[in-house]
Amino acid sequence: MPAKETKKIPTAQNNLKTIATLLPYLWEFKSRVVIALSLLILAKLANVSVPLVLKEIVDALDSSRAELVLPVFLLLSYGALRLSSTLFGELRDAIFAKVTQRAIRRVANRVFLHLHSSLSLRFHLERQTGGVSRDIERGTRGISFLMNFMLFNILPTLLEISLVMIILINQYDIWVALITFTTLIAYIALTLIVTEWRMIFRRTMNTMDSKANTQAIDSLLNYETVKYFGNEHWEAQRYDTHLQSWEKAAIRNQVSLATLNAGQSGIIAIGMTLLMFFAADQVIEGNMTLGDLVLINAIMLQLYMPLHFLGFVYREIKHSLADMERMFTLLEENHEIQDKSDAAVLKVENATVRFDHVNFSYESNRQILFDISFEIPAGQTIAIVGRSGSGKSTLARLLFRFYDVQSGSITIDRQDIREVTQYSLRANLGIVPQDTVLFNDSIYYNIAYGRPDASTEAVYAAAKSAHIHDFIESLPEKYDTIVGERGLKLSGGEKQRVAIARTILKNPAILIFDEATSALDSQSEKHIQAELKRIAQNRTTLTIAHRLSTIADADQILVMERGHIIERGTHQQLLAAKGIYAQMWELQQQEIPISQI
Repeated sequence: MPAKETKKIPTAQNNLKTIATLLPYLWEFKSRVVIALSLLILAKLANVSVPLVLKEIVDALDSSRAELVLPVFLLLSYGALRLSSTLFGELRDAIFAKVTQRAIRRVANRVFLHLHSSLSLRFHLERQTGGVSRDIERGTRGISFLMNFMLFNILPTLLEISLVMIILINQYDIWVALITFTTLIAYIALTLIVTEWRMIFRRTMNTMDSKANTQAIDSLLNYETVKYFGNEHWEAQRYDTHLQSWEKAAIRNQVSLATLNAGQSGIIAIGMTLLMFFAADQVIEGNMTLGDLVLINAIMLQLYMPLHFLGFVYREIKHSLADMERMFTLLEENHEIQDKSDAAVLKVENATVRFDHVNFSYESNRQILFDISFEIPAGQTIAIVGRSGSGKSTLARLLFRFYDVQSGSITIDRQDIREVTQYSLRANLGIVPQDTVLFNDSIYYNIAYGRPDASTEAVYAAAKSAHIHDFIESLPEKYDTIVGERGLKLSGGEKQRVAIARTILKNPAILIFDEATSALDSQSEKHIQAELKRIAQNRTTLTIAHRLSTIADADQILVMERGHIIERGTHQQLLAAKGIYAQMWELQQQEIPISQI
């Protein structure tokens, strides 16, 4: 995550906003929520009734008061109330499980879809994948904790406290209620104050955990580079640096927790001791029965147990809110590229593409393209050549609308691509990129990704067109062969053929070849170029090339230099002009890289 996100500190307003975000998911199953809350109330009523029945049992068995008779009804009632308290609680959890899990599923999917569909390429180029995945993981886990414990621990504990206070005020001296209330206030105050202090350590732990995970994933994705340079220990040292900061915060977190628990236990012990002194004195004076003493002791123990747990729950709810806020921050990321409210579906008839006086910059102080104008007539091929950094690949990104131009326009059949839906735009575009990245799945899956609903025969036909079918059939697992992380189990040429097959399967109206044969040997390149020319027939095609021999028969060639089009024409016209293109051609004929010009 960018630094500006990791430093954001939750506030009370943010906490309320986070909770409010969950309410629609909670209310999706109204009946389940109502039933769960009803069971919660029944469970607490049964729980509070247990000490009252226990008092009657003790009084009935008090030999000093009357002739002893086995209180069968009271004993059965005691057992039934004990069972009911647990049974209602378990039924509540079972009924509410669907509400919680559905909320987790919907929120996680919403964030995932947002990352893919709403956030621009700029965000993804700046993001740190490990940190983002960790934030989503912790955030979804926090949803489960927050929904369960806020509803089924905070609320029932407050309900139980209210019921206990009513019982104590009605049945006993005001001092019993006063001691109990003072103990509760002291306990809650200590919990709130210390928990807020401890949140600093939790946030630090989260930040260091995300950074460590980000660094680890980045390192593992670049495994070969690490091995090439023998930097295994250097990577481990970088990873350990983040873990050291996490360790320090974790130790402080644990020590502060122990301090809080000790303080809470001290308050409870003092309160219980004072109550027992008072109750014992009242029993001796005859103002209370032995059952009353047992009742006060039992009801206080019964109250302080969830109250002690309440301290833990409050801490975890604060932690969950912090975790969830980081996840919901992703949903608040600016939608740099958005469909207009009245965006139409792109209607492609001839697939004529036009760049009209386009100016573009990734950063305000560094312009990439300057007044770019050209047209790709329907069914024709336009090639773009130039040195690295001249802006060739930027044209493809703009055509896909990964970014919007600062001025000028890009149109397809006279429709400005900013006025149509992104989905319909990209459905009509196909690209074979220079750097092909594959999913860690089967070869079949990666080819079929071009059109997931395609038949098996269509996938095989696309593989044959890309001249990779025979290679796949020679593998032990054939089309079920797993290609590995980012396709690392395949060679560069094999990955490129899979990418070509994937684009062939998509069958788009407009094709973009971005150094599409750069990873192939000369013999394979000839076969693939012939196939690319075949599938490009009658399609509007933009070819970005390094090897000039591959685009010599293009309908028009544009030569770019530092964001400007400096030459344009056919291959023969550009050679005759004896300009930059002619120099590049001559050097390539001598097998001298363009980069040495």
